[in-house]
Amino acid sequence: MDDLVIRGGTVADGTGTPPRTADVAITAGRITAVGDNLPRGHRELDADGLLVSPGWVDVHTHYDGHALWDPLLSPSSGHGVTTVVTGNCGVGIAPLRPADRDWTVALMEGVEDIPGDVLRRGLPWNWETFGQYLDAVDGIPRAVDVATQVPHSAVRVFVMGERGIDHEAAPTPEEIGRMGEVVVDALTAGALGFSTSRSANHKASDGRLTPTLTAGEPELLGIAAAVGRLGTGVFEAVFDDADIAAEFALLRRVCRTSGRPMSVTTLQRPGQNPSSYREILRELERANADGLTMRGQVAPRPVGLLISLGGRVNPLLPSATYRALRPGDGADLPTLLRNTETRRRILAELDDAGTDVIARFPHAYALQDPPRWSDGPGPAITRLAADQGVSRLEAAYDVLASGRMVYVPVANYVDEDLSAVREMLVHPFTVPGLGDGGAHTTMIADFDFPTFQLAYWGRDVAEQDRLAPEWIVKRQCADTAALVGLHDRGILAPGMKADVNLIDLPRLNATAPRITADLPGGGSRLVNDATGYVATVVAGEVTFENGRHTGALPGALVRGARGPEERA
Repeated sequence: MDDLVIRGGTVADGTGTPPRTADVAITAGRITAVGDNLPRGHRELDADGLLVSPGWVDVHTHYDGHALWDPLLSPSSGHGVTTVVTGNCGVGIAPLRPADRDWTVALMEGVEDIPGDVLRRGLPWNWETFGQYLDAVDGIPRAVDVATQVPHSAVRVFVMGERGIDHEAAPTPEEIGRMGEVVVDALTAGALGFSTSRSANHKASDGRLTPTLTAGEPELLGIAAAVGRLGTGVFEAVFDDADIAAEFALLRRVCRTSGRPMSVTTLQRPGQNPSSYREILRELERANADGLTMRGQVAPRPVGLLISLGGRVNPLLPSATYRALRPGDGADLPTLLRNTETRRRILAELDDAGTDVIARFPHAYALQDPPRWSDGPGPAITRLAADQGVSRLEAAYDVLASGRMVYVPVANYVDEDLSAVREMLVHPFTVPGLGDGGAHTTMIADFDFPTFQLAYWGRDVAEQDRLAPEWIVKRQCADTAALVGLHDRGILAPGMKADVNLIDLPRLNATAPRITADLPGGGSRLVNDATGYVATVVAGEVTFENGRHTGALPGALVRGARGPEERA
């Protein structure tokens, strides 16, 4: 008798084939059968009327620290995610010498907006090598699987010390060789790959640029050659759009030297060339035509900055009146802000100081709950201002005073529609990613991308733009898993890892984000909830039912790639 049988669901198995009504049987954490009228199990889940899919594989998160203090890795686990991959964008917390801890905290705080005090309080800091860090992660019970990448910035500083930070010294050949050894050691210990950043937008909280920005070709090719000799691992890279051809020429050499797959961040960015993403897509086509395995990681909606009273971006902070407000005795902050005289004084002080944060953003919206995307995430601030005969700042003030947030798309929304997003999403050499779970704690809440992707593109969008649910499931499960070398999951088939979602598709949605203070030391972060996930199964155990954690913690650290031969 099987441990668990999921009975009578509409199975989208991750291969992209049309869904079919079937049962799914599970024993000892693996799928044993998918078919009709399977024998009864010790436990049964009724999936009649539900979409049954593999668990989501989220390849772009920053849960490097959270994996040591949050056994649920929320909010991702509540959105059907069963495997997360950390260590993206070339930043992370291992390998690490004690002398470089403060710099590492500053880098994570600046690039990923994880408060330094949260990292200092929440982490045991009981490692130096990447393997020791993995041992620390391995000792924590958890609800989802965690896979890792070794970040270039940490490797560079681990080998070069302060010289690896200042952008003045080039590594010696011996240091490049040592970097290759450190990366190989990390891959041998269980990392899935190596990540790097070539973006000038990545800065530490002290203003210094990420150490890898000026890493030259000898350094990158030296690391690539070491990885190539090992014969396992993947590469992940982020770069600016200033000279895409030059960046791709270098990354192609890295890919060819290593013989390993690579993925790159792919976004529509505002500015002088908002169609530069198409150049990236063309470069991906050329690379794959030349026999290289290169993929773009794309977001299924705009990457959005959230402006709120409790977040890092708060347009009212320059006002002395605002800073003096003291909620209490039944009056919360939004209630105090709705006072007519308080409103007048705050807006006058902001006007006198010339600090209108909203003026920096041509597109800003009053976020709905749940957010809607048929004509935007909510009413445009510009339209609200015009309707009310007030300034955009006043309109944004009133949104904040109502307890809501202002949503600012910073990428993928240049034309105020999702046509560019769809173009990137359906490209044959892209996979969904870039949700950044664990990062940007009070500014960005894109960790619910998997939920959004299926709910919007598979149900809510106009019919001519709709994507088949089975296609979306394949992209978010089998394709993302394969991208990082995890061929033992992402498909519902005998021998595969039993990570499963039971989804009520008509009810699938994500609520508007809210801020909660549950990080170590009372640090704040954005979270939200999902509706429509009837159950999530990890390694054959039900971890969530109707949005509530069951108490089960069957997740594990994933050490190294998993081939098809490791299914059974």
